[in-house]
Amino acid sequence: MILELVGVYKDFKGLQVLNDVNLAIEEGECHAIIGPNGAGKSTLFNVITGKYKPSKGKIRFNNEDITNLAPHRILRKGLARSFQITNVFPGMTVYENIRNAVLSRNKIHFSLRRLDRIESVRSETMELIHTLTLDSIQGVPASELSYGQQRALEVGIALATSPKLILLDEPTAGMTREQSREAVSLIKKITQGKTVMVVEHDMDVVFSMADRITVLSYGEVLATGAPDEIRANERVKKAYLGKKDARTA
Repeated sequence: MILELVGVYKDFKGLQVLNDVNLAIEEGECHAIIGPNGAGKSTLFNVITGKYKPSKGKIRFNNEDITNLAPHRILRKGLARSFQITNVFPGMTVYENIRNAVLSRNKIHFSLRRLDRIESVRSETMELIHTLTLDSIQGVPASELSYGQQRALEVGIALATSPKLILLDEPTAGMTREQSREAVSLIKKITQGKTVMVVEHDMDVVFSMADRITVLSYGEVLATGAPDEIRANERVKKAYLGKKDARTA
């Protein structure tokens, strides 16, 4: 297991948001977190990445206790995250956004005019831009990209830190069905061989990506299992999927 949560609770001034969450993420899998609004999905991601400290419980990443570590220390241990709201540097070009993430991982500090003389940084940046299929717009400021391109860039920034685990928070939010299909195809391509956790409301996306799924309801783990198991789970249907087929819920 690359990530384990044991008896994790989180409350905000008496409001219990996470309640005895036990979760184990297997190395190399894509693990989806689903549930209705207010189920605690974003809070779960925030606790894992160190933005919030759990009220109780333990979090282990790569066999190391990270429960009380600061976000930047967790990042350096190999856990990266993309956000529900696009989080790129709008005034920087595609190339500069990716390059800065590469530099951050390698802790390289040079004056800007010397950065592109570092061949390893330049080649790694270009390789990732090519993987993201953003070659033709590498010199374009992020603010001028389409929404889908910005989302792809954000995932690329997370990947540039060479994470052991990447958390994707609603990567297809705000996209059309066609854009979602393209985004899922790209995410599968660029995260191949990596461990991924994803929060997503679109069940088409979830069932096309996930090896396993965990369902949260009122801050508690309702069920964890393979997609077919979750689709057939009566408790899940009642709490979240309703009477609809899971693929179209």
